[in-house]
Amino acid sequence: MDNDTTFFRNTDCAYFPCHKGVDESRFNCLFCYCPLYALGPRCGGDFSYTKGGVKDCSGCTRLHDGPDGARIVRELFPLLADLAKQEGDAS
Repeated sequence: MDNDTTFFRNTDCAYFPCHKGVDESRFNCLFCYCPLYALGPRCGGDFSYTKGGVKDCSGCTRLHDGPDGARIVRELFPLLADLAKQEGDAS
């Protein structure tokens, strides 16, 4: 796969691959920092919570296995947009 707008791989990264279980030739680094993190359990990924209540996504490969990550983020973008809405009177 070539680097393009839906797929990017950085094999020079000190953390590559940062998630185990994905064939390195398909590993997508496009969403190095997950834009779905703020959705909590609505992200749809394979995550857990630490004892301190912090979301731990180290076992999740949802956005990293091939070029489908961009499609997934686009599909869930309305949920992200709702998080960013201004509360109260916007006038």
